[in-house]
Amino acid sequence: MKKTITLALALAGALSVSGCYTPQQQTGTLAGGAIGAGGGALIGSALTHGSAGGAIAGGLLGAGTGALIGNAATAPQPSGRCAQFAYDYNGNRVCTAFY
Repeated sequence: MKKTITLALALAGALSVSGCYTPQQQTGTLAGGAIGAGGGALIGSALTHGSAGGAIAGGLLGAGTGALIGNAATAPQPSGRCAQFAYDYNGNRVCTAFY
């Protein structure tokens, strides 16, 4: 019963943050969270000698820590007016320099 409750809480936590979508969260936060979850699950499982609860707890802690580090490491999008425009390989007009 404990495993079922723990798994349900882990899935609920994962679903609660899966709806977030900004360019910053798309790249850094999600990648950091995924890498952290995998590493945390491996470490949690190893420290508790193969316990599923340890793997889930380690995965949740690793996902949170990885998401925070990934978000901090991602450069913020520049704001302000565009000083120079160019075109990308699809022909879309993009700003390459800001005021």
